[in-house]
Amino acid sequence: MHDGHILIIDDDAILVELLAEHLKTVGFDVALATNGREGLRLADEIEVDLVVLDVMMPSMDGWEVCRRLRQARTTPIIMLTAKGQEVDKLRGFRLGVDDYVTKPFSFAELTARIGAVLARARHDNPPGRQFVSDDLMVDLEQQRVTLNGEPVDLTPTEYRLLALLARRPHRTVSTEQLLMEVWGPEYAGEVQHVKHYIWSLRQKIETDPGDPRHIITQRGFGYRLE
Repeated sequence: MHDGHILIIDDDAILVELLAEHLKTVGFDVALATNGREGLRLADEIEVDLVVLDVMMPSMDGWEVCRRLRQARTTPIIMLTAKGQEVDKLRGFRLGVDDYVTKPFSFAELTARIGAVLARARHDNPPGRQFVSDDLMVDLEQQRVTLNGEPVDLTPTEYRLLALLARRPHRTVSTEQLLMEVWGPEYAGEVQHVKHYIWSLRQKIETDPGDPRHIITQRGFGYRLE
């Protein structure tokens, strides 16, 4: 059984009701919204552990809802999309989306993804350690990242990925191990997840993302933090 409060924002009223009933049967509390504005209102009024958000909605689409959610909170977000295009995933990763599920999907698949994202969000980093390299500092106790002394705004998943590399400095961590420890066993083989987030991290912590000094690629194996 699971626990947690899930907010579903999707204009497909029938899907929302059926999905809510399924999530309740496996132990989640569920709040429902059939448009973006209602979803934002509920997110302000109640404490939610995760948001399931549809991309294609009238009036205010999922991208705008996601952007507004990320202005005020780091609540994990899973996007529902009918598109499998890489450009949409990149856009979502930049906005701070934690995962994607493409329509049509099974309720069992979405439930597994929700459980995996919540488990990652609740995982505590070991205290009392820092990684420092020139202009970059990763404080694992305070869960804070700075570049040239200025805070770096990372999404929860970006931070978990960087923190994992920071706990093993100068050691190459395989892509599959990153998937297992940051995303969970449900994501085995989905190497694009790692590539997208490494790309996003480099945009934020590298002076020249095309010639990185901190996150180094070992082709065919994985990544290390120098």
